[in-house]
Amino acid sequence: MRKPWIVGAILAGVLLGGCGDPASGPEVPAPAAPRASATTHQRAPASPGPEPEKAPTVLYLGDSLAMEGQKVLGQELRRDLKARYTGAPYSGTTLCDYLEGTAERSLVPAADKAAALVRRLRPDFVVLQFWGNSWGYTPCMDGITYDKSPARYFRRYDADARRLTEQITAAGGGSRPRIVWVSQGPDPITPDRVRRVNALYEKRAAASGDLVADAGKAVSPATGRYTWTQYLPCTAHERARPGLCTQPGRDRTALHRDDDYLHFCLAPTTTRPKPCPVRSPGILRIAREVTKTVRQAAR
Repeated sequence: MRKPWIVGAILAGVLLGGCGDPASGPEVPAPAAPRASATTHQRAPASPGPEPEKAPTVLYLGDSLAMEGQKVLGQELRRDLKARYTGAPYSGTTLCDYLEGTAERSLVPAADKAAALVRRLRPDFVVLQFWGNSWGYTPCMDGITYDKSPARYFRRYDADARRLTEQITAAGGGSRPRIVWVSQGPDPITPDRVRRVNALYEKRAAASGDLVADAGKAVSPATGRYTWTQYLPCTAHERARPGLCTQPGRDRTALHRDDDYLHFCLAPTTTRPKPCPVRSPGILRIAREVTKTVRQAAR
Protein backbone atom coordinates (compact mmCIF):
# COMPACT_ATOMS: atom_id res chain seq x y z
CA MET A 1 0.00 0.00 0.00
CA ARG A 2 1.33 3.44 -0.91
CA LYS A 3 2.00 5.85 1.92
CA PRO A 4 -0.41 8.83 2.06
CA TRP A 5 2.33 11.34 1.22
CA ILE A 6 3.29 9.31 -1.86
CA VAL A 7 -0.34 9.14 -2.96
CA GLY A 8 -0.56 12.89 -2.47
CA ALA A 9 2.52 13.50 -4.56
CA ILE A 10 1.19 11.33 -7.38
CA LEU A 11 -2.18 13.05 -7.35
CA ALA A 12 -0.60 16.48 -7.19
CA GLY A 13 1.43 15.61 -10.25
CA VAL A 14 -1.71 14.52 -12.10
CA LEU A 15 -3.49 17.74 -11.20
CA LEU A 16 -0.57 19.96 -12.10
CA GLY A 17 0.30 18.15 -15.30
CA GLY A 18 -3.04 17.27 -16.79
CA CYS A 19 -5.91 19.13 -15.20
CA GLY A 20 -5.31 22.76 -15.94
CA ASP A 21 -3.48 24.35 -13.03
CA PRO A 22 -2.44 28.01 -13.43
CA ALA A 23 0.59 27.00 -15.51
CA SER A 24 -1.50 25.08 -18.02
CA GLY A 25 -4.65 27.18 -17.69
CA PRO A 26 -4.14 29.16 -20.91
CA GLU A 27 -4.22 25.88 -22.82
CA VAL A 28 -7.73 25.00 -21.64
CA PRO A 29 -9.71 24.48 -24.85
CA ALA A 30 -12.76 26.54 -23.90
CA PRO A 31 -14.09 29.47 -25.94
CA ALA A 32 -14.34 32.94 -24.42
CA ALA A 33 -18.12 32.57 -24.57
CA PRO A 34 -18.90 28.86 -24.79
CA ARG A 35 -21.55 27.89 -27.26
CA ALA A 36 -23.87 24.94 -27.16
CA SER A 37 -22.66 22.00 -29.23
CA ALA A 38 -24.03 21.27 -32.68
CA THR A 39 -26.17 18.50 -31.22
CA THR A 40 -27.61 20.55 -28.37
CA HIS A 41 -30.98 20.97 -30.03
CA GLN A 42 -31.23 17.45 -31.42
CA ARG A 43 -34.19 15.44 -30.33
CA ALA A 44 -33.56 11.86 -29.30
CA PRO A 45 -35.78 9.17 -27.81
CA ALA A 46 -36.28 9.80 -24.13
CA SER A 47 -35.67 7.17 -21.50
CA PRO A 48 -38.72 5.44 -20.04
CA GLY A 49 -40.53 7.37 -17.35
CA PRO A 50 -42.39 10.67 -17.02
CA GLU A 51 -40.97 13.50 -19.09
CA PRO A 52 -40.74 17.08 -17.82
CA GLU A 53 -43.41 19.51 -19.02
CA LYS A 54 -40.79 21.24 -21.17
CA ALA A 55 -37.24 20.49 -22.13
CA PRO A 56 -34.99 22.15 -19.54
CA THR A 57 -31.99 24.32 -20.33
CA VAL A 58 -28.93 23.20 -18.35
CA LEU A 59 -25.61 24.96 -17.76
CA TYR A 60 -22.73 22.83 -16.43
CA LEU A 61 -19.78 24.46 -14.64
CA GLY A 62 -16.90 22.94 -12.74
CA ASP A 63 -13.30 21.79 -12.54
CA SER A 64 -11.38 18.89 -14.10
CA LEU A 65 -14.05 16.38 -13.05
CA ALA A 66 -16.59 18.41 -15.02
CA MET A 67 -14.14 18.88 -17.88
CA GLU A 68 -13.72 15.13 -18.32
CA GLY A 69 -17.44 14.38 -17.98
CA GLN A 70 -19.06 17.25 -19.86
CA LYS A 71 -19.82 15.36 -23.09
CA VAL A 72 -21.29 12.37 -21.30
CA LEU A 73 -23.55 14.55 -19.15
CA GLY A 74 -24.71 16.40 -22.25
CA GLN A 75 -25.54 13.11 -23.97
CA GLU A 76 -27.52 11.86 -20.97
CA LEU A 77 -29.46 15.11 -20.56
CA ARG A 78 -30.31 15.33 -24.24
CA ARG A 79 -31.37 11.71 -24.55
CA ASP A 80 -33.33 11.57 -21.32
CA LEU A 81 -34.80 15.08 -21.15
CA LYS A 82 -34.30 16.56 -24.63
CA ALA A 83 -32.40 19.23 -22.72
CA ARG A 84 -30.71 22.26 -24.20
CA TYR A 85 -27.24 21.94 -22.73
CA THR A 86 -24.09 24.03 -22.43
CA GLY A 87 -20.93 22.89 -20.67
CA ALA A 88 -18.34 25.49 -19.65
CA PRO A 89 -15.93 23.80 -17.21
CA TYR A 90 -12.32 24.83 -16.61
CA SER A 91 -9.82 22.41 -15.15
CA GLY A 92 -8.00 23.29 -11.94
CA THR A 93 -10.68 25.71 -10.77
CA THR A 94 -12.72 26.13 -7.64
CA LEU A 95 -15.81 28.15 -6.71
CA CYS A 96 -14.14 31.55 -6.57
CA ASP A 97 -12.96 31.20 -10.17
CA TYR A 98 -16.58 31.51 -11.33
CA LEU A 99 -17.32 34.57 -9.19
CA GLU A 100 -17.60 37.89 -11.00
CA GLY A 101 -14.91 40.31 -9.92
CA THR A 102 -12.12 37.73 -9.90
CA ALA A 103 -11.12 37.70 -13.59
CA GLU A 104 -7.60 39.04 -12.98
CA ARG A 105 -6.85 36.33 -10.40
CA SER A 106 -8.81 33.51 -11.91
CA LEU A 107 -8.57 30.68 -14.42
CA VAL A 108 -12.01 31.63 -15.80
CA PRO A 109 -12.33 34.74 -18.02
CA ALA A 110 -14.97 37.36 -17.30
CA ALA A 111 -17.24 36.23 -20.15
CA ASP A 112 -17.46 32.73 -18.66
CA LYS A 113 -18.25 33.61 -15.06
CA ALA A 114 -21.36 31.89 -13.74
CA ALA A 115 -23.47 35.05 -13.58
CA ALA A 116 -22.41 36.16 -17.07
CA LEU A 117 -23.44 32.82 -18.55
CA VAL A 118 -26.73 32.82 -16.64
CA ARG A 119 -27.59 36.26 -18.03
CA ARG A 120 -26.75 35.09 -21.54
CA LEU A 121 -28.21 31.57 -21.59
CA ARG A 122 -31.12 31.88 -19.13
CA PRO A 123 -30.80 28.25 -17.95
CA ASP A 124 -33.38 26.45 -15.83
CA PHE A 125 -30.60 24.62 -13.98
CA VAL A 126 -26.98 25.41 -13.20
CA VAL A 127 -25.05 22.24 -12.33
CA LEU A 128 -21.93 22.87 -10.23
CA GLN A 129 -19.35 20.10 -9.86
CA PHE A 130 -16.25 20.93 -7.83
CA TRP A 131 -13.96 18.51 -6.03
CA GLY A 132 -12.97 21.38 -3.76
CA ASN A 133 -9.55 22.66 -4.86
CA SER A 134 -7.57 22.52 -1.63
CA TRP A 135 -3.94 22.96 -2.69
CA GLY A 136 -3.86 26.55 -3.85
CA TYR A 137 -3.78 25.99 -7.62
CA THR A 138 -5.98 28.97 -8.35
CA PRO A 139 -4.94 32.53 -7.42
CA CYS A 140 -8.41 33.60 -6.30
CA MET A 141 -8.10 31.35 -3.23
CA ASP A 142 -5.45 33.77 -1.91
CA GLY A 143 -3.18 30.94 -0.82
CA ILE A 144 -5.78 29.39 1.51
CA THR A 145 -5.28 25.62 1.50
CA TYR A 146 -6.73 22.73 3.44
CA ASP A 147 -3.40 21.36 4.59
CA LYS A 148 -2.24 24.67 6.14
CA SER A 149 -5.50 25.78 7.74
CA PRO A 150 -8.57 23.51 7.45
CA ALA A 151 -10.80 25.88 9.42
CA ARG A 152 -9.90 28.85 7.23
CA TYR A 153 -10.30 26.76 4.09
CA PHE A 154 -13.83 25.66 5.02
CA ARG A 155 -14.86 29.20 6.03
CA ARG A 156 -13.68 30.49 2.68
CA TYR A 157 -15.32 27.65 0.76
CA ASP A 158 -18.62 28.27 2.53
CA ALA A 159 -18.42 32.00 1.83
CA ASP A 160 -17.66 31.41 -1.85
CA ALA A 161 -20.59 28.98 -2.17
CA ARG A 162 -22.88 31.64 -0.72
CA ARG A 163 -21.51 34.39 -2.99
CA LEU A 164 -21.80 32.19 -6.07
CA THR A 165 -25.41 31.39 -5.19
CA GLU A 166 -26.15 35.09 -4.72
CA GLN A 167 -24.57 36.04 -8.05
CA ILE A 168 -26.45 33.33 -9.94
CA THR A 169 -29.69 34.42 -8.25
CA ALA A 170 -29.16 38.07 -9.17
CA ALA A 171 -28.23 37.19 -12.74
CA GLY A 172 -31.39 35.10 -13.14
CA GLY A 173 -33.63 38.00 -12.25
CA GLY A 174 -37.26 36.96 -12.25
CA SER A 175 -36.43 33.53 -13.67
CA ARG A 176 -33.79 32.32 -11.25
CA PRO A 177 -32.28 28.96 -12.23
CA ARG A 178 -32.11 26.16 -9.69
CA ILE A 179 -28.60 25.21 -8.68
CA VAL A 180 -27.61 21.55 -8.57
CA TRP A 181 -24.59 20.94 -6.35
CA VAL A 182 -22.87 17.68 -7.29
CA SER A 183 -21.57 15.80 -4.28
CA GLN A 184 -18.09 14.32 -4.57
CA GLY A 185 -16.94 10.74 -4.21
CA PRO A 186 -14.39 9.46 -1.69
CA ASP A 187 -10.99 11.13 -1.47
CA PRO A 188 -8.17 8.70 -0.54
CA ILE A 189 -5.88 11.48 0.68
CA THR A 190 -8.16 13.70 2.79
CA PRO A 191 -11.41 11.73 3.25
CA ASP A 192 -12.84 14.03 5.91
CA ARG A 193 -12.33 17.08 3.69
CA VAL A 194 -14.66 15.73 1.00
CA ARG A 195 -17.21 14.76 3.63
CA ARG A 196 -17.26 18.34 4.93
CA VAL A 197 -17.31 19.87 1.44
CA ASN A 198 -20.37 17.77 0.63
CA ALA A 199 -21.96 18.93 3.89
CA LEU A 200 -21.41 22.53 2.78
CA TYR A 201 -23.20 21.76 -0.47
CA GLU A 202 -26.13 20.30 1.47
CA LYS A 203 -26.23 23.36 3.74
CA ARG A 204 -26.11 25.82 0.86
CA ALA A 205 -28.79 23.99 -1.14
CA ALA A 206 -31.10 23.86 1.87
CA ALA A 207 -30.62 27.57 2.56
CA SER A 208 -31.46 28.68 -0.97
CA GLY A 209 -34.02 26.08 -2.06
CA ASP A 210 -31.64 24.35 -4.41
CA LEU A 211 -30.64 20.73 -5.03
CA VAL A 212 -27.88 18.22 -4.37
CA ALA A 213 -27.19 15.35 -6.75
CA ASP A 214 -25.48 12.68 -4.67
CA ALA A 215 -23.32 11.52 -7.55
CA GLY A 216 -20.52 10.69 -5.13
CA LYS A 217 -22.62 7.86 -3.76
CA ALA A 218 -22.75 6.30 -7.23
CA VAL A 219 -18.95 5.91 -7.17
CA SER A 220 -18.73 4.69 -3.56
CA PRO A 221 -19.01 1.14 -2.23
CA ALA A 222 -22.31 0.17 -0.65
CA THR A 223 -20.46 -0.57 2.57
CA GLY A 224 -18.96 2.91 2.94
CA ARG A 225 -20.01 6.22 1.37
CA TYR A 226 -16.57 7.73 2.01
CA THR A 227 -14.44 4.64 1.47
CA TRP A 228 -12.29 5.06 -1.63
CA THR A 229 -12.11 2.16 -4.06
CA GLN A 230 -10.71 1.67 -7.53
CA TYR A 231 -13.29 -0.96 -8.51
CA LEU A 232 -16.99 -1.52 -7.89
CA PRO A 233 -19.40 -4.33 -8.82
CA CYS A 234 -20.89 -3.85 -12.27
CA THR A 235 -24.43 -2.50 -12.45
CA ALA A 236 -27.10 -4.02 -14.67
CA HIS A 237 -26.76 -0.99 -16.95
CA GLU A 238 -23.02 -1.64 -17.31
CA ARG A 239 -23.40 -5.36 -17.91
CA ALA A 240 -25.79 -4.66 -20.77
CA ARG A 241 -23.38 -2.34 -22.58
CA PRO A 242 -20.04 -3.35 -24.10
CA GLY A 243 -17.00 -1.80 -22.49
CA LEU A 244 -18.66 -0.55 -19.31
CA CYS A 245 -18.18 -3.66 -17.18
CA THR A 246 -14.41 -3.51 -17.57
CA GLN A 247 -13.71 -6.83 -15.83
CA PRO A 248 -16.77 -8.96 -16.71
CA GLY A 249 -15.12 -12.20 -15.55
CA ARG A 250 -14.94 -10.72 -12.05
CA ASP A 251 -18.21 -8.76 -12.43
CA ARG A 252 -16.51 -5.52 -11.50
CA THR A 253 -15.67 -2.30 -13.27
CA ALA A 254 -12.85 0.21 -12.92
CA LEU A 255 -13.57 3.72 -11.69
CA HIS A 256 -9.99 5.03 -11.72
CA ARG A 257 -6.73 4.36 -13.47
CA ASP A 258 -3.84 2.90 -11.47
CA ASP A 259 -2.01 6.24 -11.66
CA ASP A 260 -4.90 8.62 -10.93
CA TYR A 261 -6.87 8.44 -7.68
CA LEU A 262 -9.08 11.46 -8.36
CA HIS A 263 -10.33 11.46 -11.96
CA PHE A 264 -12.73 8.95 -13.48
CA CYS A 265 -11.52 9.04 -17.08
CA LEU A 266 -9.83 5.75 -17.95
CA ALA A 267 -7.60 7.41 -20.54
CA PRO A 268 -4.31 9.05 -19.45
CA THR A 269 -4.49 12.71 -18.48
CA THR A 270 -2.87 15.20 -20.80
CA THR A 271 -1.34 18.66 -20.47
CA ARG A 272 -4.24 20.01 -22.51
CA PRO A 273 -7.46 19.33 -20.57
CA LYS A 274 -10.28 17.88 -22.65
CA PRO A 275 -13.40 15.71 -22.32
CA CYS A 276 -12.65 12.05 -21.65
CA PRO A 277 -12.15 10.26 -25.00
CA VAL A 278 -12.99 6.72 -23.80
CA ARG A 279 -15.92 5.00 -22.13
CA SER A 280 -15.49 5.38 -18.39
CA PRO A 281 -18.01 3.87 -15.96
CA GLY A 282 -17.36 6.39 -13.18
CA ILE A 283 -18.14 9.33 -15.46
CA LEU A 284 -21.34 7.69 -16.68
CA ARG A 285 -22.48 6.87 -13.15
CA ILE A 286 -22.02 10.50 -12.12
CA ALA A 287 -23.78 11.81 -15.23
CA ARG A 288 -26.75 9.51 -14.75
CA GLU A 289 -27.20 10.63 -11.14
CA VAL A 290 -27.07 14.31 -12.11
CA THR A 291 -29.55 13.68 -14.92
CA LYS A 292 -31.91 11.90 -12.51
CA THR A 293 -31.82 14.88 -10.14
CA VAL A 294 -32.58 17.33 -12.95
CA ARG A 295 -35.33 15.07 -14.30
CA GLN A 296 -37.08 14.85 -10.93
CA ALA A 297 -36.91 18.61 -10.41
CA ALA A 298 -38.07 19.42 -13.94
CA ARG A 299 -41.31 17.45 -13.74
